[in-house]
Amino acid sequence: MPEGDTVRRTCSRLHEALAGRRLLAAELRWPGLSTASLAGATVVEVVARGKHILIRLDTGWTLHSHLRMEGQWRIERTRAEGPASRRDNVRAVLVTETWTALGLRLGRLDLIRTAAEQSAVGQLGPDILEADFDAGVAVANLARAGGAIGAALLDQRNLAGIGTIWASESLFAERLNPWREDLSGDELRRLVKRARGLMLAALKQHADPRVHGRSGRPCRRCGGIVRVAQIGPPTRERTMFYCPACQGGLAPGDHGRPLAPRGAGRR
Repeated sequence: MPEGDTVRRTCSRLHEALAGRRLLAAELRWPGLSTASLAGATVVEVVARGKHILIRLDTGWTLHSHLRMEGQWRIERTRAEGPASRRDNVRAVLVTETWTALGLRLGRLDLIRTAAEQSAVGQLGPDILEADFDAGVAVANLARAGGAIGAALLDQRNLAGIGTIWASESLFAERLNPWREDLSGDELRRLVKRARGLMLAALKQHADPRVHGRSGRPCRRCGGIVRVAQIGPPTRERTMFYCPACQGGLAPGDHGRPLAPRGAGRR
């Protein structure tokens, strides 16, 4: 699932292409939205809120989307014959004189009043990439959440924008076991600061993960074997990569059986 830094880059590209431009045509291929008329509206701005994308229009409406696992927004030059959008995976088409935005494989698409955006994103904790990010609130939310710290980091109600990549990477950087439940206030503050720093850096340049996606391979810090396990409550489990040697032991239920390197055996 794209994380906060990827979503923010997507919003930046959409804003550059669409903001201040009038929609010549628009098509929403989503249940309940197929008859919505957006043509003639002008895009005011495109902003990110955690992993959510908000395309605000001058009509007082916001097109809200979430990429989920495989979604993306693609931008292409507007063609005289219309966009090449007759594909089954296209969920939204926004056409301006110069640029056309295609929403592919979107996981969620809503049309909501801009004044009521809280109905879609109000449950989120502080956005870790916002300039006015309130680390104190995020730390308090994590402390109150309890349970495994890795699962708490992934809960967007505590702080928004972190996914499995940056949860794994920040816990690894701080040498914290993802399944620990007893972090001190200082440890939580350092962890939140680390996660924000890693994600801000990733906004500027491609990041090379130290632990994520490296199950069965040597740890880049200690040479031990990186492992992967599920974390989180039933039906909401997520993947967590970690180094037992660096991060205080194995995950619950992990008996240390050998792991093949991620991708081994694939053709």
